[in-house]
Amino acid sequence: MLHGRAAEQAHIDRLLAAARDGRSSALVLRGEPGIGKTALLDYAAAQGVPTVRSAGIESEAELPFAGLHLLVRPGMALLDTLPERQRAALRGAFGLAQQDPGDRMLIGLAVLSLLAEEAADGPLLCVIDDAHWLDRATAETLLFAARRLDSEGVVMIFASRPGADDFPAPGLPELILTGLPQEAAAAMVDSRDPDLSPVLRYRLLSEAGGNPLALRELPAVLAAESPGAGPNPLPLTQRLQVAFHGQSSRLPARTRLLLLVAAAASTAELATVLRAGADLDAHLPDLQPAEDAGLVHSDGRTLTFRHPLLRSAVYQGAPLAQRLAVHRALAEALTAPEDADLRAWHLASAATGPDDTTAAALEDTADRVRQRSGYHGAVAAYERAAGLSTNAADRVRRLVLAAETAGETGLPDLARQLAERAAAQTTDPLVLARLDLVRGVAEFGAGKPLSAHRLLLGAAAAVRESEPLRAARILIQAVHTAWYLGAPEVAEVGAALTALSLPDTNPMAPIARCLVASMTGRYTIDLRVAAAAARDAGADSPRDLVQMCGMGFVVGQDDQVAELAAELIAECREQGRIALLPTLLFFRAEAEAFLGRPGEGRVAATEGLRIATDLGHSQWISQLSAFLAYLAALEGRAQECREMVERALAEEFGGGAAPGATWTQLALGLLDLGLGKVDSALARLELLTVEPARHQVGGLRALPELIEAAVRLGDPNRAGDALDRLTEWAASARQDWIEALAARCRALTAPDVEAEQHFRTALRLGGRPFEQARTQLLYGEWLRRNRRKADARTQLSPALETFERLDAGPWAERTRTELGALGVGTAAKPAHGVLARLTPQELQIVRLAAQGMSNRDIAAQLFLSPRTVGHHLYKAYPKLGVLSRGELADLPLDAD
Repeated sequence: MLHGRAAEQAHIDRLLAAARDGRSSALVLRGEPGIGKTALLDYAAAQGVPTVRSAGIESEAELPFAGLHLLVRPGMALLDTLPERQRAALRGAFGLAQQDPGDRMLIGLAVLSLLAEEAADGPLLCVIDDAHWLDRATAETLLFAARRLDSEGVVMIFASRPGADDFPAPGLPELILTGLPQEAAAAMVDSRDPDLSPVLRYRLLSEAGGNPLALRELPAVLAAESPGAGPNPLPLTQRLQVAFHGQSSRLPARTRLLLLVAAAASTAELATVLRAGADLDAHLPDLQPAEDAGLVHSDGRTLTFRHPLLRSAVYQGAPLAQRLAVHRALAEALTAPEDADLRAWHLASAATGPDDTTAAALEDTADRVRQRSGYHGAVAAYERAAGLSTNAADRVRRLVLAAETAGETGLPDLARQLAERAAAQTTDPLVLARLDLVRGVAEFGAGKPLSAHRLLLGAAAAVRESEPLRAARILIQAVHTAWYLGAPEVAEVGAALTALSLPDTNPMAPIARCLVASMTGRYTIDLRVAAAAARDAGADSPRDLVQMCGMGFVVGQDDQVAELAAELIAECREQGRIALLPTLLFFRAEAEAFLGRPGEGRVAATEGLRIATDLGHSQWISQLSAFLAYLAALEGRAQECREMVERALAEEFGGGAAPGATWTQLALGLLDLGLGKVDSALARLELLTVEPARHQVGGLRALPELIEAAVRLGDPNRAGDALDRLTEWAASARQDWIEALAARCRALTAPDVEAEQHFRTALRLGGRPFEQARTQLLYGEWLRRNRRKADARTQLSPALETFERLDAGPWAERTRTELGALGVGTAAKPAHGVLARLTPQELQIVRLAAQGMSNRDIAAQLFLSPRTVGHHLYKAYPKLGVLSRGELADLPLDAD
């Protein structure tokens, strides 16, 4: 019976009831040791829902996917039902097959698919105890799956210590457990110890603070203390460990030794414990006193402690020499090839000084777990191997590997620390260049683009002659850092790339030429040709080609960017390289919006933000949130725009210096301009005329808005520099749509005798639908002011039609106002078309289904479970007025 947990039990009951109806959920229980988290997990597991369990074990924290294997082992028979790439990723993670290091999130997707298959015939409960001790690879994988639960009928409940740093789970709901109410605590004490003296009962209730474990374990401790003893100064957790140690210390010596072996072992397998114990002259019968005392339990195959604090108390209370002997015995007991990693760690735990044999074993372990995408475990193994190395060169090499792996893992602070330790121990310029690259990427990730830029340029210079391919890749990384600094830094990288001698056979040569051309104003480039040449030369596509998309916007090649980004996104999906998707989906969203397809831009940006949030990529969370704010401004959704701006500029992303800051200013400026708040619009847009925003894509695309705001405010002089820059851009890019923008802006600033000719030039050149409609609106306003009503209607009517089709609310309303002034009444039209009826995710799924793809194939492409795909399809059918999948192919599902 659980005392005082009715509210928490009811919460769990609701989750399980929803799972029986096919709705998934996740929950994190947080609380101090002994507060009752495990009891609530046991309660959930007793409610009749099929359950799979796992738990973090402190000694397994460096063993990649140890906790994950426990959870998915019951469902491994269903592995062959997964898509091939997911199946291979999961097998590779468990060391069941050889494969190249994969994207860790692909393993998370495989787990999601596997759990969905287990829940195919009914709900499934996953309980994960002591999540704060899960190895990082398991934690990341399970969190990825948990955030994507939807309609599978799966419930995942994690139990963790109270600190968010112990088990960071942003995006998941949490239930904080506190001590039992006084009445419930008293009832629990009275039910367990009815004969407790009033004095001890009072002390117990006072000192336990409602902690159920303390209420169970402290009575014996309190009874042993001298009468009249005051409150114990030790924290409650330490008092409980003392209580547990006291219980174990009264056992026979060999029993205590076997308990220590079990506490030190990174496995619950009884056979391993007994093999190691036999080397220390402790055997199976010696376990009986511990089992009789209720300290451990065995089912004949496994040995488990009553509580994790008991395990810690046994280990920490043992003498150092005994702990070292136990680790040596465990290493000797782990002789099977599949136990090589465990053996290496036990040898390391037994080492009392440098040991090259153990160091080599740990390096082999690091190589293996890195191959299995267990990057956190690899970092720890490389670092420990370095510490055990007697040879300076080996020590530095292993520290470099640790630093590089930490950088790949997304641990910039640790990567920087390891790189600095290695740099202090070597003078080799090539090694230092590798370390500068690690530090540069870490500095950039920490929001320090200037220091990152200098480190990257230095690293590229050091390897320019010996490793031109590596130098080119470093410099292309430096293009990104330069973009956040200003035009001088961009030019500096361009000069470095130009000076780099790359033969045509070098896969980075076409990419470097393309980037240099865009950075130096030579706009005659073709992204398609450059990308094809790079691929033919052996470039790592999509990784090496990503930056070409960003630079394509600078030269006005929006259509080619859309095409290249779509190709690279497809490659990422096919290869399972999820980590690159937020970047590419951001570029795709920009291109679609610029090309007059804002609905498509929203689809791409929404998916990108969801994946960036799953991965914890703060840069792209900020950028994509800011771009969604821009799209909301376009449609006049002021509240959504400001909410997305607030998210983009969150302090965790750098506040006003966040990566998405430029786009937030453009979004708010466009929103104000559309709502007629011209003064504030101009003030915001002028912020984009100074570096670093001035040379960025957002700053460049803001020029027409700034010019219009200045003219409407009656201060066209404030638009002079912007018009010059726009004219220069149009002349360099030689794109009709940019020249049309420049012509429109010249019409706004020119005298009436010249304005009409510029308007007509802009319309003749054409352009993207939204910009064309804005030209028609501005021209129509000019015609009305000049009393040419019929001509004005000719321009305003098609403009209104375009704005309504694009759901550009403020612009449509402004056009209606103009038509009203001409005596033409127009009622606002509701949003129309398929894009307006479906959510971005529903639209993606419906389109793929219309192409004939199965739910399983759609799920693999969009990183969802098949059950979730089916759920969204059935939600979409009534919105579309169809009854089945076969009718989707006849619907107008193309871009707006």
